[in-house]
This record gives sequence, structure tokens and C-alpha cells, in this order.
Amino acid sequence: MSQADPFDLEEQPVLPENPRRHGIGIAGAGGIMEASHLPAYQQAGFRVEGIHDLDRARAEQLAAQFGIPRVCSTLDDLLALDGVDVVDVAVPARAQPEIALRALAAGKHLLCQKPFAESFADAQRIVEAANQAGRIVAVNQNMRYSPAVSALRTLLERRWLGDPLSAEIFVNVKTPWDLWEWILPLERLEIMYHSIHYLDALRKLLGDPESVYCTGQRYPGQQARGETRTTTLLEYGANDPRRGMVRVEHNNPNDERDWSCTYRLEGTAGTARGTFGALFGYPVGVNDSMVYRAPAVTGDAWVTPLLRGRWLREGFVGTMAALLRALDAGQEPAHSGRDNLRTLQLVFAAYASMAEHRPVRLAEIG
Repeated sequence: MSQADPFDLEEQPVLPENPRRHGIGIAGAGGIMEASHLPAYQQAGFRVEGIHDLDRARAEQLAAQFGIPRVCSTLDDLLALDGVDVVDVAVPARAQPEIALRALAAGKHLLCQKPFAESFADAQRIVEAANQAGRIVAVNQNMRYSPAVSALRTLLERRWLGDPLSAEIFVNVKTPWDLWEWILPLERLEIMYHSIHYLDALRKLLGDPESVYCTGQRYPGQQARGETRTTTLLEYGANDPRRGMVRVEHNNPNDERDWSCTYRLEGTAGTARGTFGALFGYPVGVNDSMVYRAPAVTGDAWVTPLLRGRWLREGFVGTMAALLRALDAGQEPAHSGRDNLRTLQLVFAAYASMAEHRPVRLAEIG
């Protein structure tokens, strides 16, 4: 019987020893910056030195709201700030490569929004530029640091669930895509901008799959151009017992009483299941939940740990905290751009599968 507390799954992000050691510059003052990035940084005590947006009035609004000392009229002005070590790039994927490459050339480290490029080649260019500049690029795959995924990772690290066998995520909600006008004309939507979170989380829990099979559709009469309903299967080889599945529907005609956002992880020695709370009352969200049974630890009982915090707050603390701790240690973080290339291989393999109606190996991408 383990001596660790079965109700404490260490789901909280680990902060750097000195949260204010590295200054942060903000590139992009959109809704997610206001709702998640900046409240998370304020909560964690991170030092934000400046903010830039093409809409200066919007940047000034957030600066006043969150006590940011400098509003920069241009990206070059932001990059010239001596107190900025890390640039948090929170703009659509099509605009990130140019900003990222300029920031790296200016000697800054990066936290890029996901996906950090619209093509695999552009993502590789960013990673290569970071290597050449001797700087770190990380990707804001914040679901990895959500309370639920962090707790699942703890269960696996403690071996309480044994070896992972299967992981499933099921989402059935109503997503108002018109909140993001820039996303409506995109041909690639659901996998690229939403399920990328789930695919990234599953590969961290199960490992990298060998191939992907994906189907995707538009919903009758939807305004957005891209797919909004998908099913993605992660395949690990004929003799490998692991499997993963993500099934997502963004067109639920009913209110939140009929919505679902659930997960289930089965191992050789136990099972965990629960809910992700981010999509309920988005962008604030509600707390994640979990119940698990690991007979070697819990006996026949199902344990309900209290998962403190929310994906859209603690998850954003987690990505920046892990980057800052990596800078202190002089090493790449777990969510580095190099690592995220594997997540993008999953994404682009899913689209190839969708188009060609066949399983696509990750090795085919790149």
C-alpha cells in the first residue's frame, strides 16, 4: 500500500523559485489574453513588463486592467525592452512565424500559442531558429497542465493505474465560433484549433502513436467553413495494447444541461474518469472533476480527489511556469517547440487521414 495520499494528486502547477525573475512581454491583446493569460500570470506573481497589439487602444485597456507598465506601439518596441526575457505570442497561427522569428532574432525566449504555425514546415523553421539563437521556444499546450490531466499524470507516475491501456475523450457542446471572426473562413478548424489540445494530452499520457485515423464533417447550415465534428483514433501498432480516441461535436442544439466533456483512462491496474470544465461558462469555466479506482491503493472504493483550480487558469499558469523553470535550469521544457512538432504531426496526419480516408502514419508528416 502506497504512503502517498490518494486524495492529493499534485494537480497544481509548480512555480519557479522566483516567479518574478524573468520579465514577460505580451504580443497580442485578444480575448484569451484578457480571460486566461494575464489573470493566470497575476495569480502566479509573474512579472509582465510590456504589451503590444496592432490595436493600441486594446493594449492600453489590458495594461490598465492588469497593471502592465508599458504599452508598445510596435513589436520592435516590445522586443527592445531590456526587462523582457520571454515573449508570450498570442495571435492566430498564420501570424506567429513572423513574430516568433523576429523575437528569436532579438534574443528573446518564446511561449507561442497553439498551433504555433499553420504548416509543419513553418513550425520546423521556428524550432530551428530557436536552436540557432540558443533560445527556448515553448508552446502553450495548456491542457497538459489542467488539473485533470495533471492528476492523471500523477496517477500514472505513481503506477497506481499500472500501464496505460486506453484513453478516451468525449465532447458534445455548442461552440460559438463566430466569437472569433478570423476562424470562420479557415478550411481547417476543429482539429487545428480545438482537438489539438486533446491530441497533445493523450500523447503525453499514452505516448506517441504510430498512426492516426480521423473522420471530420461540417454540420448542416454551420457558418464556419471548416470541420466542427470529428472522431480521431490513435493507433499504436498491431501488438501494442494502447489505444486512444477523441470524439468531438460542437453543434449540440441544447443548453449546457445536455453538454458533455468527459474523459476516461484505463490502465492494467485501475481506472480514472471525470470531466473537463473549461467549456462550461467559457472562457471562465468550472473546475475539472475526477473519480478513480486503483485496487492496490484504494481497495474496492472509488476515490474522488478534489481538483483545485480550472483548466483556463491553472493550465495557463502551468505553461509559463514550466518555461520559466526551464530557463532557470538551462534546459528545454516538456512543452518545447521540438516536442510540439510531434503534436503537429498528429494534427496534420489527422487531416491527411480525413482527406484520404485511411490511417496515416506520423512518419509520413515532415
